[in-house]
Amino acid sequence: MWREISSDEQVDIRVDGHRVRAYSFGKGPGTVLCLNGGPGLPCDYLREAHSCLIDHGYRVVAFDQLGTGASDRPDDASLWTIGRYVAETETVRRELGLGKVHLLGHSWGGWLAIDYALTHPENLASLILADTVADIPHLVSELERLRAALGSETVAMMQKHEAEGTLDHPEYMAAITLLNYRHVCRLPEWPAPVRRSLDDWNMGPYVTMQGPNEFLYTGNLKDWNRVPDLPKIKAPVLIVNGEHDELTPACALRMKTAMPEAEVGIIRNSSHMPFYENPEDYYRVLVDFLSRHGAGT
Repeated sequence: MWREISSDEQVDIRVDGHRVRAYSFGKGPGTVLCLNGGPGLPCDYLREAHSCLIDHGYRVVAFDQLGTGASDRPDDASLWTIGRYVAETETVRRELGLGKVHLLGHSWGGWLAIDYALTHPENLASLILADTVADIPHLVSELERLRAALGSETVAMMQKHEAEGTLDHPEYMAAITLLNYRHVCRLPEWPAPVRRSLDDWNMGPYVTMQGPNEFLYTGNLKDWNRVPDLPKIKAPVLIVNGEHDELTPACALRMKTAMPEAEVGIIRNSSHMPFYENPEDYYRVLVDFLSRHGAGT
């Protein structure tokens, strides 16, 4: 089960003139390389949720993506592209000498993991797509369905504020808060690593790439769709989603349809963070998959 563990090593890596901070746990023969969501979030919430895989014989590596956490935070919007983050991920893997990795991407980190898998397939032992999607336009349609459950008047109110640009209005923020507690994390108190990441969110990459909040996509990834390319991924794939996830089980099914050999685990009584909301079921699915596809115990 997850717990906060001190990293065995912290390494600063130079990526195109910028400094990126990586964290390493354990010494196992197989490595799980974690790509966290956001964009713009420090890796705390995903790092702390998966460092416990050292108990199963894995080395676990996470890093603060450029612009986040202990990494450099340049003020240059041209840096916030998925292609640059793919190159950054490869630099981290290569500089740490990780060899083939079990690449675990959560949320935005899953989009990054998919593009990495298509660019560097030779470096994957397996691919874990956690609470993520391969088709942003399809996701947008799913988010509209989740918003509709708030009622037509609330949806109309949200659309009014989105049209007028008044996204900081209290009634709009109240609707977003409700959606977050339904579909991002359903725990009455969010875990400390989640709060740390959220409190240190760099909204520059987030707004540039995604949009102003979890339920409105206006950034440079709004048309991103890799479903036609998914059959090119030959590594073993695990797709895992929360039952009430904002990145819905329908999004998982869309990926599964394109990759018939992929395994799918839908974690009951959870939303976007099943590793905190229902860790027992989440880790059982994850560890079982890893045990069949790579080094560990």
